Amino acid sequence: MKVTDIDRLLDRSRSAARDLNLRSADDIDALLRALADRIEASASEILEANSRDLARMDKANPKYDRLRLTADRLAGIAADMRVVAALPSPLGNILDEWTRPNGMTIRKVSVPFGVIGVVYEARPNVTFDVASLCLKAGSACVLKGGSDAQATNETAIAIIRDELDRHRFSPDCATLLPAGHDATEAMLNAAGKIDVIIPRGGRGLIDFVRDNSRVPVIETGAGVCHTYLHASGRTDYARDIVLNAKTRRVSVCNSLDAFIIDRSRLADLRDICMPLADRKVEIHADAATYAALDGHYPYLTHAETDDYGREWMDYKMLTIAVDGIDQALDTIARYGSRHSEAIVADDDAIITRFLREVDAACVYANVSTAFTDGGQFGFGAEIGISTQKLHARGPMGLPEITTYKYLVTGSGQTRNS
Repeated sequence: MKVTDIDRLLDRSRSAARDLNLRSADDIDALLRALADRIEASASEILEANSRDLARMDKANPKYDRLRLTADRLAGIAADMRVVAALPSPLGNILDEWTRPNGMTIRKVSVPFGVIGVVYEARPNVTFDVASLCLKAGSACVLKGGSDAQATNETAIAIIRDELDRHRFSPDCATLLPAGHDATEAMLNAAGKIDVIIPRGGRGLIDFVRDNSRVPVIETGAGVCHTYLHASGRTDYARDIVLNAKTRRVSVCNSLDAFIIDRSRLADLRDICMPLADRKVEIHADAATYAALDGHYPYLTHAETDDYGREWMDYKMLTIAVDGIDQALDTIARYGSRHSEAIVADDDAIITRFLREVDAACVYANVSTAFTDGGQFGFGAEIGISTQKLHARGPMGLPEITTYKYLVTGSGQTRNS
């Protein structure tokens, strides 16, 4: 597709966003409920398209699980969409209001962004999640998926656009661009046509979008997640949390990459790690944790320098021994990605310090990092997990994909020079 053709699509998205702003919250909610029903009714069609994409990918590829849809996953997508429909509208809310001494009233009111662009890799669920959230938040969406999920994304967007048309919305409220690099370049240079771009994918994709975009970017970072067992922590908590965070879904950004254990607790490491063996998790251990596991854990190897700060997206994990909370905090500060970090501890003072000092979007005490998810936070779905600090941080739901404007009313006031 030529750049001029993409420009025309973007112009249509801008026009659709203006029309969407005129539709009632009830109309949008009805659309989302109907779309959820349509996803379930079209499950066989979506899964057939997904099977064609899966057939082109090696099952050993960490992206395979992200690409794969199942009947249960589609049911979950539809359920999340119904949750989004049931949430209060994020638009038109008065965020603040005051009256100046001259009598003029100023209201700060939530409004749509307009057009939101999302660049993503082999994650076809993003097509449905982003469309539902953007529609609810009054914005058109322009989607640029990867070639790995092309058949699935094309089927999904056809269903979405058909439902938009059935409910007398402009189909251009949701647009899927071609899967080539030219479309990505056109998006990144679409200043004035796209209001914000959100990349979802690995570090390479995120860095490329941030470094090359002329459109403002909300950065969703790679997830290098740690869990630290303090000297006061419970072994059973640590065992369950590590197993869940590592093996629930290894390809997602909230999965565990490194387990940090207080040196005084090395005798408990075997008990904590043994359930991982059933899932054939390969442990890359530093010298101290290797010695504690050697001869007791079947999938053990020595850690290399580049294992630190690595997002595995696989059945692999780093283990590190530290001397107390200070060393644990230093390790997380050096190797974490400011995504999700957890502590297992019973000492309230230590927990308070960890929660206060760790610089991450989501910080947990005695809870698995697997909960860093818009659905688990009650947002219905998420448009991404932001690791930056401007505008939005953590799972981004409806409030995070709106902006605001000031409405000023008066009775003929003029300003003196």
